[in-house]
Amino acid sequence: MLKIKKPGLLSNIQDMGRTGFQKFGVIASGAMDPFAHRMANLLTGNAENEPTLEITMLGPTIIFEEDALISICGGDLSPAINGVPVRSWRSIFVKKGSELKFGYTRSGCRAYLGVAGGFPVPEVMKSKATYLRAGIGGYEGRALKAGDLLVLGTPSDQSDKMTEYLARQLQSQSFLESDWSITAELIPNTESNPFIRFTKGRQFELFSKESRQKLIGDAFEVTAQSDRMGYRLKGPALSLSEPTELISEAVNFGSIQVPPDGNPIVLLADRQTTGGYPKIGQVAFVDLPLLAQAKPGDKLRFVEISHEKAQRLYLEREWKLKELKQGIYLKTR
Repeated sequence: MLKIKKPGLLSNIQDMGRTGFQKFGVIASGAMDPFAHRMANLLTGNAENEPTLEITMLGPTIIFEEDALISICGGDLSPAINGVPVRSWRSIFVKKGSELKFGYTRSGCRAYLGVAGGFPVPEVMKSKATYLRAGIGGYEGRALKAGDLLVLGTPSDQSDKMTEYLARQLQSQSFLESDWSITAELIPNTESNPFIRFTKGRQFELFSKESRQKLIGDAFEVTAQSDRMGYRLKGPALSLSEPTELISEAVNFGSIQVPPDGNPIVLLADRQTTGGYPKIGQVAFVDLPLLAQAKPGDKLRFVEISHEKAQRLYLEREWKLKELKQGIYLKTR
């Protein structure tokens, strides 16, 4: 069991999302950074869709009321156990009574805490993801608050072997990190203003030539009016070649919509199910982590790629993840 001593700015339970219900108007939700979420689970021996704790900007303080195998992936929010800094993107065995505390944000803005066994919260419409606006899923449908107790699920056989691998090396210290981590080649670089790759949206050709050039050539700033539903960007105004009436249609994670004021909105995990604004682009799936780790004040630049390249990048990453899974399995046998 984990006890929440301080909740942080926004800490809530997420999985890969609530799929299959958007036709009924129910949004998908799920982890903002699906890659970091998946890695946090792989490094604790969980299935990739097990719930993790999504931590935003100012992290929580957590007391371990039992031994646990954990992993922290995503943005660097200066995690420390009993005052000793710990590294991300690796497995960590933590002894009962230890305190995990997050500090200032070094890079990115969201971290994911995976725990062996996951968090066995009730499923709502086949998902454990928190939908904050509707108050469903996760821990009582809300962000965590001080005093909450998170029960841990039953670890898998792989989790038990990973725990044994670290526990037998533990001496007098209260925690032990694995001596290996995910290769840097796989970890998204969130330490600088990123270039976000995108493919043309359905209404790309309806925008003026000048607007299409601005999207690719200029920088856009993430504004303070951004949240899990979407990032509102500030930059050069984008406009259609001529006024056009559009019928609302389905939107995706990473759709770049342009409302009448000309400032793009990039739709994210808590996006609405349909939208009527013209879509100038669609962020490539492999760059969603870079997008999710951007915070207010950060500047984004967009780079156009083909649909074929976006698919190839995705397949290449999935192949590397397959190799990573095998490597973790062999390492902890």
